[in-house]
Amino acid sequence: MPTYELALILRAMPKQDLKTTLTRVSHAIFSRGGIIRNIENLGFRALPYKTSAHGLVHREANFFVFKIDTATKAVADLKEEYSRDVDIVRQRMFKTQTDCEHSCTLEEEMLPPAYREEVQKMIEIGKTQVDRFKYKFKYNSGLDYYPFQK
Repeated sequence: MPTYELALILRAMPKQDLKTTLTRVSHAIFSRGGIIRNIENLGFRALPYKTSAHGLVHREANFFVFKIDTATKAVADLKEEYSRDVDIVRQRMFKTQTDCEHSCTLEEEMLPPAYREEVQKMIEIGKTQVDRFKYKFKYNSGLDYYPFQK
């Protein structure tokens, strides 16, 4: 399952209501087979501009970031459910990049470039491609001469 970051802006509310909203958000993730890796509370702060959602104007909100693992098909369902939730002002889902592992040793790096495996692969690819400086255009007109030459 891919890893996503779910950024939520929740309306200003007491802590007890905030707790029930976060529980509702997490149960929606669990019901679709997702896993919550981390919940980060960014605090209660003023919005950069007034925002209207569900018929109300919001100037302050609670900010949360969830790091979740869920199926790709469940992302659209979660977005749709969160867009209908009255307590959520804004929600955004971002796919996180996985760290690619590079296995490199000092011995490989100390080799001259011509002996490195990556360079040898590039040389083989270059040999299979057409050399654009030596390639001669074939007219295929069937005549002994090129009729459009001045």
